[in-house]
Amino acid sequence: MKIKKPQIIISGFLLLLIIIAYKLNMDMSELLSRSFVKFVMNGVLVLAMIPMINAGVGMNFGLPIGIIAGLIGMCVSIQFRLNGFVGFFMAILVAILVAIVFGIIYGKILNHVKGKEDIAAMFIGFAFIPIMNFFWTVAPFSNREMLYPIGGKGLRPKISLDNYFGRVLNDLWVVKVNNVEIPIGLIIFYAAIATLIYLYFNSRKGKLMESVGENEIFCTLSGVDIDKTRIKAVVISTIIAGIGIIVYAQSYGFVELYNSPSSFTFPAISSILIGGCIGKKATLFHAILGTFLYQSIYLLSTPIANQLLVPEMAEIIRMIITNGIILYAFLKQERRKV
Repeated sequence: MKIKKPQIIISGFLLLLIIIAYKLNMDMSELLSRSFVKFVMNGVLVLAMIPMINAGVGMNFGLPIGIIAGLIGMCVSIQFRLNGFVGFFMAILVAILVAIVFGIIYGKILNHVKGKEDIAAMFIGFAFIPIMNFFWTVAPFSNREMLYPIGGKGLRPKISLDNYFGRVLNDLWVVKVNNVEIPIGLIIFYAAIATLIYLYFNSRKGKLMESVGENEIFCTLSGVDIDKTRIKAVVISTIIAGIGIIVYAQSYGFVELYNSPSSFTFPAISSILIGGCIGKKATLFHAILGTFLYQSIYLLSTPIANQLLVPEMAEIIRMIITNGIILYAFLKQERRKV
């Protein structure tokens, strides 16, 4: 896979940040350890972009729909007080079932607004959040650790996973190399999801999905059910997003409800853009490279800004830097020739 000029420049900027961090005598081992975790805990959500882009449905601005499916899965698992890998995989199972239903509805709506999928998906995703906010307040959960302490009704905005499946992947087969902790279990799980996506898009059905994204008219003339294929892509993306938020939450140690799903969409889309995604073609390489670049810059920019500037400026500088490189990557994308 060829790395294009924007990715080279952004990689150079990341290298500059690493050099500055080293010169400032920052704990490089700690930063590297955190980078592995940040990469995977956000990486699965970026993988959720691939099916919809390849099927020509556009960027998955409706990522919160899949995320909410994952949140429901985790809440059900916590409700039954399941812990360890039993709780983790039960959350994934419930999330998949909910994501299938959500994905079908989401896909059917997008089929009615062909050509305007990105705008529609954004409105659908962000409109779904307040609907679910009402659900979180009236949902019939009874586990006291999930409910508001006063009144005993309505789910808390943040639910701890310490007694359930918090860090089950992070703490699985951790290898320490020169004070750098490598979470092998977390990486293997990410690799498994990526491998399944790779195998799918190298199968007959996956190639057909890519063909729909590349040339819908030709596929229609060939007798392909375009709408059904697009819905399938949306369902797969929604399922991956649901799994992605579970991986993120177990790593973070908390389940965040209410408006939290809105904060994951743009970083995921930014990552796939930074990775070199163009037109209607997204690959694992784009997702992996983009996640690594985005999350590494995100991780390094704040502590560097804290040391070089007043602490109050750190977050402002980080936002300027990260959003600046996102804009640069977007403007420099090479358009596919028709």
